[in-house]
Amino acid sequence: MTKYKNVYLKRGKEESLKRFHPWVFSGAILRMEEGILEGEIVRVLTSNNDFIALGHYQIGSISIRILTFEDVTIDEGFWKARIQCALNARLAIDIADNPTNNTFRLVHGEGDNLPGLVVDCYGETAVMQAHSVGMHIDREIICKALVDVMGNRIRNVYYKSDTTLPFKADLHQQNGFIHGSTTNDIAIENGVKFHVDWLRGQKTGFFVDQRDNRSLLEHYAKDKSVLNMFCYTGGFSVYAMRGGAKLVHSVDSSAKAIELTNENISLNFKGDTRHEAFCEDAFKYLDEHDDKYDLIVLDPPAFAKHRGALHNALKGYTRLNVKGLQRIKKGGLLFTFSCSQVVTKENFRNAVFTAAAQSGRNVRILHQLHQPADHPINIYHPEGEYLKGIVLYVE
Repeated sequence: MTKYKNVYLKRGKEESLKRFHPWVFSGAILRMEEGILEGEIVRVLTSNNDFIALGHYQIGSISIRILTFEDVTIDEGFWKARIQCALNARLAIDIADNPTNNTFRLVHGEGDNLPGLVVDCYGETAVMQAHSVGMHIDREIICKALVDVMGNRIRNVYYKSDTTLPFKADLHQQNGFIHGSTTNDIAIENGVKFHVDWLRGQKTGFFVDQRDNRSLLEHYAKDKSVLNMFCYTGGFSVYAMRGGAKLVHSVDSSAKAIELTNENISLNFKGDTRHEAFCEDAFKYLDEHDDKYDLIVLDPPAFAKHRGALHNALKGYTRLNVKGLQRIKKGGLLFTFSCSQVVTKENFRNAVFTAAAQSGRNVRILHQLHQPADHPINIYHPEGEYLKGIVLYVE
């Protein structure tokens, strides 16, 4: 068995680990053996020398991300077993090997007991992203395990972690293929096609987590005028078009996002004049377009990356939703979201409630939305519930 260096916890600090929470914070550590390097796998022990877990060590507030609560060797067999477990879960919910959908999340960090690792599948290409130094160091063995488990489902693995690794680690990460190679960037989601920009796009190139919510919007889009704010790749816009919307406008402050949205509309609805895209600030656009849309989507980027930004983020969500509620037509539907992990469901709901009161509109909740089943939440890690959404009927 591989000998890993030891990290000892302060007395009583093992309690959260006994409840299988997958993080060790820096303040819980009593002492460490000499020579532990960032990204190294370490053994976590109590102050009484009792084994608790194995995990990746990292400098920062979250010092250890737990890989297993068993005293085993972390080898290729370990990674294969974990990835197989993740695949089995996707097969169970019929999201993998589905002929109408080859776009899904295979590994969702803590939700799949692989904290610091994300793998999204787009057809025959998997995009792998490390959020910890340990997963970055182990990327090659993880890639081999991924290819072995997925068989002929995956022929290419693109590694994309330049924006997700801690910059202080000074890893000089370069994105690129670490297995295979392809120029085919078209993936299928629920029967519609999307260009996935894993080279320069946000996240892994596409927001897989809104798949179910896009389908819900499609159900409500018929004969409606739809505004998709912060459109990015135009996902909601494409579904609105397929749902029979009479008009769809996509807005984003990024010219690249507008270009990608137009490409995706053309990929599915070439020459369709119902769609138009605008490169403009969201607040400015809403101020200038009153009582024009039956259905508005507000899906902004994360307003809060850390707890220190929570107060300002909630003010931002309130302000944005006031604008949306004031501008939507009578009897309209507002789809509003937060993808900020530090913003709880209660935080977000209160911000939207405040916005409703400030708007002076009569508002009802039709749906409370969340991330899909291929973005599972580890029951011992409630922080993993990051996507929140509400569908409102506005009188």
